[in-house]
Amino acid sequence: MKSKTGAAFGFTVLLGALTFLAHAVAQDREANQLKLQHYTLTNLGTLGGSLSEGVGINNYGAVSGNSLLTGDSVHRGFFWKEGVMTDLGTLGGPNSVAPEAWAPNERDQVAGFSDTAELDPNQENFCSLLGFFPSPYICRGFVWRRGVLTPMPTLGGNNSAATSINNRGQLTGITETTVMDPSCFAPQLFDFVAVIWEPESGKLQELAPLSGDNETFASGINDNGQAVGTSATCAAGPIEAVLWEEGKPTNLGSLGGTSFNIAFGINNRGQIVGQSDLPGDASHHAVLWQKGEITDLGTIHNLPNSLASSINNKGQIVGFSQINDFFSTIAWIWQDGAMTDLNTLIPAGSPWFLVEALGINDRGQITGIMFNTITGEVPGFVLTPVENATEHAPLAPGVARPVPVLSDNVRQLLQRKRGLFSRGSIR
Repeated sequence: MKSKTGAAFGFTVLLGALTFLAHAVAQDREANQLKLQHYTLTNLGTLGGSLSEGVGINNYGAVSGNSLLTGDSVHRGFFWKEGVMTDLGTLGGPNSVAPEAWAPNERDQVAGFSDTAELDPNQENFCSLLGFFPSPYICRGFVWRRGVLTPMPTLGGNNSAATSINNRGQLTGITETTVMDPSCFAPQLFDFVAVIWEPESGKLQELAPLSGDNETFASGINDNGQAVGTSATCAAGPIEAVLWEEGKPTNLGSLGGTSFNIAFGINNRGQIVGQSDLPGDASHHAVLWQKGEITDLGTIHNLPNSLASSINNKGQIVGFSQINDFFSTIAWIWQDGAMTDLNTLIPAGSPWFLVEALGINDRGQITGIMFNTITGEVPGFVLTPVENATEHAPLAPGVARPVPVLSDNVRQLLQRKRGLFSRGSIR
């Protein structure tokens, strides 16, 4: 039998070991955070219009995004690489979009959707529902590579949209079916389902809904073919976040709310990010799903809403928080259990304010949308982490940049952007 003295000594050793381990973990966390305390900022510019956004960035630093054209009446998806922004073009109509929070793959392929030249006989405004101006045209998904658009098929209906692409060339998306559903909200008439599309083989795999649902939407896919998105009905009701493996859905769970539980992205480790409503459905928070558990990532500066847009293979997460007026919006990064305002990690004297962080690659580069507090410009950005660069010194730790008062013009542009490109996930 061990003596009390021996037991006490053993406990003291164990306590000392745990204290040392905790101290080491804290030092490790601090060191990792310091690596991201400095960023250089690149202005992506626009395709001639007053607004653009970077939505995803691959590991080579290439960006996909969206921009208004000159005159601000037409918008296009773009591919940006080494300082050159290329218009993705369209499938015959005026507008195209690269979906938010998904990068071009490492083959420089981009997923998207576009107006076609053909008027929709059912007047569903399908592209408009996904983020366009009101559009009378049939909407079709596409994959873009080196200036060539390949249209996405449907499951019999008129409309489709591609929403993400992995490094194997697999795309997620949605397609209309031929099933007319009287429970849908006007102008939508037909059911639509999530799919995985493989352009090289032509395969179109339908992703099943959860029991009792008839509508699915896929918004992300990793290199293992795991897809994420939502399951719901065409009528008003619960929206559940879903993981699909081999076409079979798993309900990811929520923070207690039912209205807007959405999975946006998944990395190759199977970690999933998105948003979940809190009990009562008055607000929602950014969340991380992993190993069957959901983690509330919280929000910053007491803003009631947040969402997580993207996660890289190192587990770093980016997103944004805002209040219900759409305008007090702040980009952040989450790592090592902490959410940090990205505006505190860029040069302290910068006139730029980072509004939304939408994509992050494995190098830690981040893309999103910002505005200039002096000129009112609203372009996309790329942040690149740098070390030991005193000329890029950020604010002191814990010091927040005040959220600037937006001009009417900037407010109009950001409100327009909500209708143009976003999924409408912030109320």
